[in-house]
Amino acid sequence: MHSELESINKKIVCCKKCPRLARYIRSIAKTKVKRFNNERYWGRPLTGFGDFHARLFIIGLAPAAHGGNRTGRMFTGDSSGDWVAKALYEKGFASQPTSIMADDGLRLVDAYITASVRCAPPKNKPTREEFENCFPYLKEEFSLLKEIRVIVCLGRIAFDTCCKMLHIKGVDFAHGKSFTHQHLTIICSYHPSRQNTQTGRLTWKQWSMIFAKARKFLYDIK
Repeated sequence: MHSELESINKKIVCCKKCPRLARYIRSIAKTKVKRFNNERYWGRPLTGFGDFHARLFIIGLAPAAHGGNRTGRMFTGDSSGDWVAKALYEKGFASQPTSIMADDGLRLVDAYITASVRCAPPKNKPTREEFENCFPYLKEEFSLLKEIRVIVCLGRIAFDTCCKMLHIKGVDFAHGKSFTHQHLTIICSYHPSRQNTQTGRLTWKQWSMIFAKARKFLYDIK
């Protein structure tokens, strides 16, 4: 299984299916922003990461231009990554409460993080074709992670991607909503973007509750 995931990851990192995204992430990596001017950006598509035996599967939208696209790891080096790491740590899914850079020692425990799209898109808005190009990678990852029991979808787009992957129809997105599908529990959450966290649309209490719920479901499965 490890070798098969590694094979997928190699394909992802070298992927150039979407010319617009490929140009954009290279451009961002070259021009940078002032606060990261001395850093070398990753500037390539991102793989998922985490525990190969994970029972918790977390789906986001796409890497952030100066977060994952800079650091080379999903939800790393930006405010969304801070929220993800802290919540996972508090609920026993991560070895530390921060996610700063790819080699910072963070280890996920019983959890795996991935995304609907693997390249940072302009204005955080991938096109339909770009979603379609990335979709097979998500399906392949999920098929190889045999122990998944809970899926947390970060945002409506991640939820829609999950529903497509699992052939789920007729279920609407709402923060905190959970339901079962075959042997899986699906949990919906707002994305921990600054747009949501700084406006109060997503409070820390609401966010923490998502992973408390995931932990409870996994305890109940045992």
